[in-house]
Amino acid sequence: MDVQGGVFIITGSATGLGAEVARQLAAKGGRVVINYTRSETEAKASAEACRAAGGEAILCQADVSVDEDCRRMASAALEQWGRIDGLVNNAATSVIVPHHNLEGLDSEDFRRVLDVNVVGAFQMARAVTPAMQELGKGAIVNVSSGSGFSGTGSSIAYAASKAALNVMTYSLARALAPEIRVNAVCPGVMQTRWWRDGLGDGYDAFIERYAESAPLKSAGTTETVADPVMWLLEGAEHVTGETILVDAGSHLGPSPRR
Repeated sequence: MDVQGGVFIITGSATGLGAEVARQLAAKGGRVVINYTRSETEAKASAEACRAAGGEAILCQADVSVDEDCRRMASAALEQWGRIDGLVNNAATSVIVPHHNLEGLDSEDFRRVLDVNVVGAFQMARAVTPAMQELGKGAIVNVSSGSGFSGTGSSIAYAASKAALNVMTYSLARALAPEIRVNAVCPGVMQTRWWRDGLGDGYDAFIERYAESAPLKSAGTTETVADPVMWLLEGAEHVTGETILVDAGSHLGPSPRR
């Protein structure tokens, strides 16, 4: 896929990984839809960063758990540029509840996590499919998590949602071939504002422990995770239905001492 002149929707792109992917696409001449739910100030800054990098950007406030919002986002891209080449399903939510605290996770929290992380990704894929099929090509990248394999993470609801997203990636890859490739990246811990806000004073120590235990001795950044997202969008022409772990090898367990 030629990013130059292409049109890409990145959900949850006001901050973090979504903003970094949008900026990298813009730097290659891509035209991007910056999506946000509440973070308007950050979304405007993300769009400005895309323009400064040399691309075009528009803002679209939308909640991916609402089907009408998903269809409106796709329509906004088509009205502005007449095509959709790529979708990055990055929008996600979670609650921080220790897995052993079953009473700490109520059904409303559980449903909200599933609605955004799974149903939202499906609805966005459905919304962009007709435009991609008309174009004869397209790429969808789902931002999942290593939690979807390990059953770890911020809560049981989050881990379950990412496991569902991984399986849905396989299903969509079959259903939308040959015109549309569908893949997922599955980060481990990333050094982002979400993690810092969630962990508070324990953030630095947590990142240090994670990096020390990972075979590659590092914790992820938005840049290190954006790299495989970009590859799956613009390259990887023979790859679909793949889930790529991007976690410094932490899924392998601690490295043996030399």
